[in-house]
Amino acid sequence: MKTTQCQRCSSPRVIYVDAHCRDSCQVENYLRKKNGYVPRDLGIGGGDGVRLTYCLECGQIQGMFPVPLAEIEEICKG
Repeated sequence: MKTTQCQRCSSPRVIYVDAHCRDSCQVENYLRKKNGYVPRDLGIGGGDGVRLTYCLECGQIQGMFPVPLAEIEEICKG
């Protein structure tokens, strides 16, 4: 989602990132590390693509939050 101002601080210093990483994405939390495709349930893209918009002023990733429990978190609850 491309925006013209930050949803948190209203700064116009918002950039959109669209990266292609094939199947070499690494995601980790305090209990687990996962390598492979970009998880679709984190709000940062999915498959081979990382897509996010964030504010260079306050650092806020733009989008809908909170994100529902992600697969990597479910596994950690196990």
